[in-house]
Amino acid sequence: MKSKLTYTGIRVKDLDASVAFYTKVLGMKEVGRSKVEAADGEVVNLVTEDDGHMIELNFYAPSSKFYSNYVVGDGIDHLAFQVEDLDKALQEAARAGHPTVLDMKGKTSRWAYIQDPNGIYIELFT
Repeated sequence: MKSKLTYTGIRVKDLDASVAFYTKVLGMKEVGRSKVEAADGEVVNLVTEDDGHMIELNFYAPSSKFYSNYVVGDGIDHLAFQVEDLDKALQEAARAGHPTVLDMKGKTSRWAYIQDPNGIYIELFT
């Protein structure tokens, strides 16, 4: 089977804080928003750039059958974003309230993690 990854859906506990994080800290663009009455929820679609990877932020009200508390390590492990300047990106994220939680270096590469408002690890690398 040949397939193409078109988007990643993640469950968020605070939709406004999550949209602000992905747009202001990571530079994504909001391209769509809709209520999902059947699930008592709301969806916001974001892209990294024109024709880039899409992230679908899924918010469910506490009254929704899909609502659950997020536990770090359940489901998504992390999302990875390539940046032009890792140190600059980490400084900008820290100023926005998202400090580095893990900084790793290999023989030929370096990557670091911050957390989104839901506790999901966000990998930044060059």
